[in-house]
Amino acid sequence: MTGKLQDRAEVTRTPRGGVLSVPIERRTLERQAAATDWVAVEAPLEVLLHHPALGQEPVSFGATMRTPGDDEALAAGLLFGESVVHDPGDLEAIETSTRRPNVVNVRLRAALAVDAQPAARRFSAGAACGVCGTTGLDAAIARAAASRIAPSAPIALSTLLELPPRMREAQSRFGDTGGIHAAALFDRGGALLDVAEDVGRHNAFDKLVGRALLAGQLPLADRLVLLSGRASFELVQKALRAGVSILAAIGAPSSLAVQLAGATGLTLIGFLRERHCNVYAHPERLSAPAVPPAHLTV
Repeated sequence: MTGKLQDRAEVTRTPRGGVLSVPIERRTLERQAAATDWVAVEAPLEVLLHHPALGQEPVSFGATMRTPGDDEALAAGLLFGESVVHDPGDLEAIETSTRRPNVVNVRLRAALAVDAQPAARRFSAGAACGVCGTTGLDAAIARAAASRIAPSAPIALSTLLELPPRMREAQSRFGDTGGIHAAALFDRGGALLDVAEDVGRHNAFDKLVGRALLAGQLPLADRLVLLSGRASFELVQKALRAGVSILAAIGAPSSLAVQLAGATGLTLIGFLRERHCNVYAHPERLSAPAVPPAHLTV
């Protein structure tokens, strides 16, 4: 680390979890001035698994870059998404390390069947990473495509269009940094049930699902999840695993996300705005508008 970077690091401060105040130079064509700005904290988290089948020493399930906070929920959601655990009873304990920062220890139920060489997540993942590093990508796609979401009652389109500002109002960190993703859980009446934030899109979803798992609220049937960014294959895969019936995103979906949603019965919505959205799969879960729709060019 250079001396300049060391000097800048020494004057930063952390007034609350998840965000950091850093010195900057604010510049225009006319002037420059010293100032401070908030940035999202990004730090590694390693998940260590404890189980008799793995031996006396814990085994690393991998590391991911995340925003500190809700580490236990993040670990639970990650392990659920990777099908290592299936219900809260599979988790005997989840504890952050008192000796090693950025480590969470997960003690699995002894009777749980565990691969003695868990290889699904032997990688160091960036905050934007979902299944990157997964050794059996083809198997992951096939497993996700075998899922089926049961038919359910529709949600009013007017209710759906009101959800983005409700999620934004509930985000405690985005306004400070502009660099935090969110995943929000709503019921079909549009009531906000939970919101999770993280510098990584996939981590935010894992935190949301992890909280639901630990609270015994899975599957999330008849629930809607709203994403602050785009909808990738990995996030559709996580939604299917959690039993979500409607996945909406502020951003765009990917081609594989659209194909997977169409094959599994998941309603997939992108470009959700105040007055319109694009429905990429299973529009039957949205109530028809009261008047014939006009032609829209999006």
